[in-house]
Amino acid sequence: MGARPMKPACLLLLLVLLPGVTHAASVLRLSAIPDEGPNEQQRRYAPLVRYLSATLKQKVQFVPMADYSSVAEALGRGKLDLAWLGGFSYVQASQLGAIRPIAQREEDPQHTSVFIAHADNGVAHLKDLKGKTFAFGAQTSAAGHLMPRHFLQRDGLRPDTDFRRLRYSGSHEVTALWVASGKVDAGVLGSAGWQRLLDSDKIDLNDVRVIATTPAYSEYNWSVRPGLAWRVRQKLSQALLALDRRHPEQREVLDALQTQRLIAAQPEQFQALEQAARSAGMLDKKP
Repeated sequence: MGARPMKPACLLLLLVLLPGVTHAASVLRLSAIPDEGPNEQQRRYAPLVRYLSATLKQKVQFVPMADYSSVAEALGRGKLDLAWLGGFSYVQASQLGAIRPIAQREEDPQHTSVFIAHADNGVAHLKDLKGKTFAFGAQTSAAGHLMPRHFLQRDGLRPDTDFRRLRYSGSHEVTALWVASGKVDAGVLGSAGWQRLLDSDKIDLNDVRVIATTPAYSEYNWSVRPGLAWRVRQKLSQALLALDRRHPEQREVLDALQTQRLIAAQPEQFQALEQAARSAGMLDKKP
């Protein structure tokens, strides 16, 4: 005797119990590392939600998160489908699962960091930093700590032993202010943050000078969760890369993302950052 056909109620229960089946079919969940409160995040990413919903013909939901690590953990564990990540949050998420970067802003592969020193302390080159007091930014900052550490080590300087005292300021601005006031002899911060300080006249170039700039490295990206269906990943990638400022509704999306256009991103672009995080002992810590 042949097997009896499955009843509709049993089929529905099976679909609910199978992980990811109803989730993939019903709603695509995206989030982003927070630089503002949840309400501001919702407003900022609303144009992208509308665009992806219309393009993919699927419901899209923005899920605000409290901090960078929460976004990394949610994506790495498959609780989000798509997320905007910083360099270190990408590395954190990749330790939890096989996430995949699919897009980034056109400027994101060209990030650099600047090493600065007080103008009157005789530090003119990186080699002069030995025996000096030095400040990184936040420990989890790619631009303010991890990539500068990577380049210092590549040039033969060991931050944990070669500086007389090593401090973490917590932010780009505080690093620059510490150097300007003489609290530390030198420090490093992201070039974009440095330029903002100059534009706002918060730093006097009579007090501080740039002594070196790092090679370019990749920072932020849009990544998808482990196990996301190839077809969905391709549609997401195509939708993001197709954004065009000539269309008003797409220009609104790009303005919210603070870029002229998005370009493709590849995992190998972030290998140096992973090496830097591992060298700094940051990957032993859970997101």
